[in-house]
Amino acid sequence: MSRIPTVRPQLAVALLVALTLGASAPPAAAQAPGDASPLPGVFGEIVEVRVINIEVVVTDADGVRVTDLGPEDFRLLVDGEEVSVDYFTEIRGGTAIEGGAAETVPSVLPGEPVGTSYLVFVDNFFSVARDRDRVLRKLEEDLPLLGRNDRMAIVAYDGRDLEMVTSWSDSPEALSRAIDEATEMETFGLQRLVEQRRYNFNAILEFADVLGNGGVDFSRAPALADYLDPEERFYAGQLADQVQRSVAAATATLRSFASPPGRKVMLLLSGGWPFLPAEFVVADYSRPIFLEPGISSGDDLFRTLVDNANLVGYTLYPVDVPGFQAETVDAAQFRPPPRSAPGLGFSDGFLRERENHASLEFLASATGGEAMINSLRDEAFQRTVEDTRSYYWLGFTPQRAGDDQSHQIVVETVDPALKVRSRGSFLDSSRQREVTMQVESALLFGNPPSNEPLVLTIGRPEKAGWGKMELPIAVGIPADAVTFLPAGESGFVSQLELRVAVIDEAGRQADVPVIPLSLEVAEVPPAGTLMRYETSLKMRREDHRVVVAIYDAASGRILSGSAEVSP
Repeated sequence: MSRIPTVRPQLAVALLVALTLGASAPPAAAQAPGDASPLPGVFGEIVEVRVINIEVVVTDADGVRVTDLGPEDFRLLVDGEEVSVDYFTEIRGGTAIEGGAAETVPSVLPGEPVGTSYLVFVDNFFSVARDRDRVLRKLEEDLPLLGRNDRMAIVAYDGRDLEMVTSWSDSPEALSRAIDEATEMETFGLQRLVEQRRYNFNAILEFADVLGNGGVDFSRAPALADYLDPEERFYAGQLADQVQRSVAAATATLRSFASPPGRKVMLLLSGGWPFLPAEFVVADYSRPIFLEPGISSGDDLFRTLVDNANLVGYTLYPVDVPGFQAETVDAAQFRPPPRSAPGLGFSDGFLRERENHASLEFLASATGGEAMINSLRDEAFQRTVEDTRSYYWLGFTPQRAGDDQSHQIVVETVDPALKVRSRGSFLDSSRQREVTMQVESALLFGNPPSNEPLVLTIGRPEKAGWGKMELPIAVGIPADAVTFLPAGESGFVSQLELRVAVIDEAGRQADVPVIPLSLEVAEVPPAGTLMRYETSLKMRREDHRVVVAIYDAASGRILSGSAEVSP
């Protein structure tokens, strides 16, 4: 049985001082990384987007799709400035229509069917098996809706690992078997409910204690405060951390499947991610809570997923896996009593459900998709297919600065009576950010981020204080796998970046450090030489997965290795 994740401060990993760096023969103890191969069509390249494609749905005042528009009928604004529509194609009923004055969207031929790539993300961390299986079985029933150029992949997340249930497939039979496999996977939604009800139960005890002490001046009750009390803050922080991990997993999934043909859609089966964790915890309309420092929420919590979906061209269709869940008062389920006096701040099931819906609506709206809330969970795939069969494809070539800034996109029609739905931004990501996110994706999938191996040697962990351990690591860098450039009279130099990503058994990750390495040599080392870099990590005494990557900026190559370590 999997262990229930516990709340602790964010996983702390310290990269200690390097001991040696230089050319040497391969050490006798060195071992190549495991033979786990990269996922098919997943890892091995950095996401580099030169053309931003925008899927645009246009409807009239009655909500009816509008067809036969051309590029001259649209205005495209980036950060408030109008830019030209460089590429334009209308997709009608899954077939490309002539693009008019602008060039046709690359890889799309007029008159040819345009397929859709449906990437299904199954959130097993927040979902309850009963609800998840209901959504998956309905998805299985609707598999015949796949067109002849469509395909689907399925990935599941359990709070620590991402598992590819199936890579891209256009076979309903193979996908049906994959869904069968997905329904056999363990879910952890009941644990999330236990955490919520434990908090509710503690609130009841606190309320009873207050009444037992002869009542309270409700006008001065602690629950009227604008900030969270310690118990509220603990639960809100725990919840925000769990949502953040799930969002990171969904982000890693779409980035790892960044380049399928046709239109790209993610069906995001969410078990319940509150938009504002603090408001979810308090669940009291009369008690506004200021945003708490250190607790991610709202746009900050979900922006990474939105930015990366818009960067690689995915439209998000979030699915409300639990469906309608607002609870009535039920003491047997540790539900708090209804609010009978001001200042109690007890939970309201409808407000909590609304917080879960708000996150789905935000993700859909920001990427041009639709949220499948409550009963729409049973029609999720059918409605998504219908919504993605007819649209306009607009493309433009941005001036890229690689500064990690998000830029607003607004699509308008010349006719103000028409309504437009599309993605709202794109991220101008830097190469450094791209490499780091690729390493983080590999960490969650349990695979090295490239086929270029490092020789990674893991030493014996040593105790390093209460609950800590220090892990020696030796990295063997093949000299012929990195670029040496002339450095004047001093010889040659190779400018590299070292990244170490770590995840513990409960799914907590540390920030990935980026450490510059400058290898200076008098002569370029001969092929077969290993340059040995030794360092150590300080971490908790728990099982961990470690991914080590070397990035060669001159060539764009990534060398990597991964290992599972135990105390």
